[in-house]
Amino acid sequence: MAIAPKEEAFPSSKGRTGARTARSPRKPRRPAAETREDILNTAEELFRTKGFTNVAVADVAAVLGMSPANVFKHFHSKTHLVDAISVRHLESMIERLARPDDHKAPPERLLHFVEQLMESHLRDLQKSPHLFEMIVFSAGQELPCAEQYREMLIDDIALIIEAGVESGVYHVKDSRKAAEIATLALACVLHPVLIAREKADILATRCREVVALIDTALQNPLAK
Repeated sequence: MAIAPKEEAFPSSKGRTGARTARSPRKPRRPAAETREDILNTAEELFRTKGFTNVAVADVAAVLGMSPANVFKHFHSKTHLVDAISVRHLESMIERLARPDDHKAPPERLLHFVEQLMESHLRDLQKSPHLFEMIVFSAGQELPCAEQYREMLIDDIALIIEAGVESGVYHVKDSRKAAEIATLALACVLHPVLIAREKADILATRCREVVALIDTALQNPLAK
């Protein structure tokens, strides 16, 4: 009696033309910059609506439908998130306010720049309390955003001082050094923590007085 051939436990791949169909192409991976921006936008929105202290990295990840580990891949901690959001906000604000105005004399440009920046801080603190929470937090952490803010201020004030030197209004040899000193003096009206609890009219007067003092010093021939 003939013995029927054994069936193969695992059919041969021969002849299975349709068995190994081409795999569907993978979805293109999103650029890291886009994912990073999504994380920043989501985190800032959660900070704004729920309060900075009430939001964890896991909450940000849940809204985005990703794992916390994926968020940590781009930002190593909530502190790094705060730093990145703060830098982005400050860059946008100073870019908006630091436009040169050749129609104004350097002393007027300096006062205008400082007043506009101070008023912008006050509006932000009033409309977005979460920003104040973040600023207080970052002030105690010595985050890079604080140093970057200081450097941006120095850069823009130095440009105004240089314009004053070129026009013969100011008399300083090192405009960068003069801008550094001016920035220190202006902290009383430009540091969000220092102005958050002060009355607007008092700040307005203080701003004019401090800028006038700086302007007088810059115009003094002995400033060289």
